[in-house]
Amino acid sequence: MDTPSRSALITGGTGGIGLALARGLLGQGYAVTVTGATDAEVAATPPHAGLRAVALDVTQADDVARVVATLPELDVLVNAAGIILRGGREFEIDGFERVIQVNLIGTMRVCLAARPALMARRGAVLNLASMLSFVGGPAVPAYSASKGGIAQLTKSLAASWAPDGIRVNALAPGWITTELTRPLQEDPARSQALLSRTPMGRWGTPQDLVGAALFLCSEAAGFVTGVVLPVDGGYLAV
Repeated sequence: MDTPSRSALITGGTGGIGLALARGLLGQGYAVTVTGATDAEVAATPPHAGLRAVALDVTQADDVARVVATLPELDVLVNAAGIILRGGREFEIDGFERVIQVNLIGTMRVCLAARPALMARRGAVLNLASMLSFVGGPAVPAYSASKGGIAQLTKSLAASWAPDGIRVNALAPGWITTELTRPLQEDPARSQALLSRTPMGRWGTPQDLVGAALFLCSEAAGFVTGVVLPVDGGYLAV
């Protein structure tokens, strides 16, 4: 009998870190569904055999339920959907609420919707935390709060869902070259300040996260749950 194929759902997977993780899972034989917040993001997703891209607003329960219902089975859920608001907008309550709704509540909403399918396959959840899960972000209080919440949500769901056979872990990326960090990359003073604290002395790339993600989602990590794993070039070590 053939081994059943494995499938993964990656929110926020049409670009950046999410897309790199999608490619990594595709390379391991997964069928992967990635989601983007808009039709334009979906349309711009590079084609790949085994990859399906769909639009999803993680703040809408009906939309989440619709996407999850299209998956006949689910082995891995990666919550990579997230936003950040600059220019002081996170100090306005509407902006603060928007970031929390997408980054933290959206992650919980997708986890809850996917739980029955993950139970059926004794699957794994991988959340995207951040360096700001550990340190404050003076200019982005909502993003920092949401990522601190992701770390604690990961631990809480890991403890709660272990009896269901679901493992829940998180990656905490360091300073990675994505659109989200472009303003920092393009500011020589701020970029140098980050690199001077990073022992490996360079910006990370989305590809740098793939190995850790594949491990945490695999049977090799069968006794690993509740971990928030930094992939940061040593940033938190100093």
